[in-house]
Amino acid sequence: MSLAKQWLLLPLVLGASLGLATARDPISTGPLASRFKLTLEPGEREELLGPLCYDETTPTRDLAAMPPLWSSSRDPETGFTEVDFCYPVLTYDRFGEEYRFQILQCFSFTGGRVSQTETNVSRFTLFPFYFQQRSAIPEKNYTAVLPFYGRLQNRMFRSEVEWIGWPLYVRTKRLAKPAPAGEREENLEFLYRHFTSAPGEVTTYNFLVPFFHVRTGPRLQGWQAWPLVGEEHKQPFTQTNRWGEELLDPGHEKFFALWPFFMKEKTGLGSTNEEHQTVVLPFCSVMRSPLRDSITAPWPLGLTYTVDRARKYTEWDMPWPLVVFARGEGKTANRVWPFFSQAHSDTLESSFYLWPIYKYNAIHSAPLERRRTRILFYLYSDTTEKNTETSQAKRRVDAWPLFTFRRDWAGNERWQTFSVLEPFLPASKSIERNYSQLWSVLRAERNAKTGARSESLLWNLYRHDNAVTNQHSSLLFGLVQWRTGPEGRKARWFYLPGETSY
Repeated sequence: MSLAKQWLLLPLVLGASLGLATARDPISTGPLASRFKLTLEPGEREELLGPLCYDETTPTRDLAAMPPLWSSSRDPETGFTEVDFCYPVLTYDRFGEEYRFQILQCFSFTGGRVSQTETNVSRFTLFPFYFQQRSAIPEKNYTAVLPFYGRLQNRMFRSEVEWIGWPLYVRTKRLAKPAPAGEREENLEFLYRHFTSAPGEVTTYNFLVPFFHVRTGPRLQGWQAWPLVGEEHKQPFTQTNRWGEELLDPGHEKFFALWPFFMKEKTGLGSTNEEHQTVVLPFCSVMRSPLRDSITAPWPLGLTYTVDRARKYTEWDMPWPLVVFARGEGKTANRVWPFFSQAHSDTLESSFYLWPIYKYNAIHSAPLERRRTRILFYLYSDTTEKNTETSQAKRRVDAWPLFTFRRDWAGNERWQTFSVLEPFLPASKSIERNYSQLWSVLRAERNAKTGARSESLLWNLYRHDNAVTNQHSSLLFGLVQWRTGPEGRKARWFYLPGETSY
């Protein structure tokens, strides 16, 4: 136990030494400190100074916090650690050899082994001006200073990014499916002779981003002088995967002139579903393929007629997505935004009335069934997920800022009043650790497996714990305490030692 934690728990230690509670009972020493067993999982929780400090220990978690200033959560088995200071201002996360420290998502340090086959690397970032990476392998080292010069690896959704005097010159690489072994690009125009890329990489050379670029890759070549003219061609090819199966990488042809007034594209070349699309703004957009035809006139806000032969439906939009009518096996929809909408397919269901006052969505994809009802986005939200094979279900209800109710897959339930940030970030553990304690004036929990229950009002001004075989209650931060168990009914008054039967 750290020295800081020992000081935080000093009131509890003093209370126990004075005989204010037995080893099997919760401890309450007024508004200074209280200790009790967790209801939903094995472990203990200690709270000090009302909502300002708490510590929680379970077999898989050691959590201490002083909301909203600081929190630390650690898994003693895996060594996973999360530390927050004034979240989200400053955070530190560590898992094994990997770590990340950041301030406002702009100033950050990262390090560790990025994969099982690579050596450790360390990164320092002052976003978006300075990027640095250091490794035992010199080829992995880079330094980048925006806008002067830079070279990045595996950043910005690219395998490599390099620039000189951004936006004057920028070169990016991204991994792509490699061309067939032994084949080379032939009959390239003079423009491409000075721009080549390694097999399996798509390289884009940008000049005065985003106006001029040249792009090369496996059977791929393209260029643009945006918005005047641009084109890109890719030939289809097949390759063999690790299981010896031949896979097709479809080709495409793209051309634009005076973007966005004229565009012409052919995609899926070499496959069984080649798509041809032509856009002449503002007159029309036409898309043809064996599986789907669609025409819009005038484009983009005119009448759209779509025939989807793959999903077996026909759709009219006037214009999309404001007015939609669809009929067929794969989709049925009636929408006049923002007044009403009703749409459904074999697996999806969606509707709204006076958007965004009422909104409903559902997914039916065995074994998952998910339903969500919302009123004014986050003012009210009710989400239910069910496993149709096991009949297990979980549910979450948020009524901002009044309460949040949760029931997990095991049937455990938790109620919280009030709920200020949780409805907007329902999956954020950091919000729960650093802020929920401050406004949770009422907490109630029920363990479906053991039947244990607990209720806490105003940070344990009143608290009740029901462990089935015994019950413990306290009022006025423990000034009055009573419990019921196999030995009968006992009461304690004014923190004095000893108990009286009643």
